[in-house]
Amino acid sequence: MPLINVVFALIVVGVLLWLVNNYLPMDGKIKSILNGVVVIAVVLWLLQVFGVLGSVSSYRI
Repeated sequence: MPLINVVFALIVVGVLLWLVNNYLPMDGKIKSILNGVVVIAVVLWLLQVFGVLGSVSSYRI
């Protein structure tokens, strides 16, 4: 995946998270949980894109 696509995806995710945090009325606890889930998902995705983490689909839960 080209680096420009990764940067573009991070910008889109950041803007969407900012819009949700500022314009959707939610309890503070729900917002913090949502932010944590998004950050963890983005970090896992970045690790997979850069090859640090193998294929996530191969893990069984």
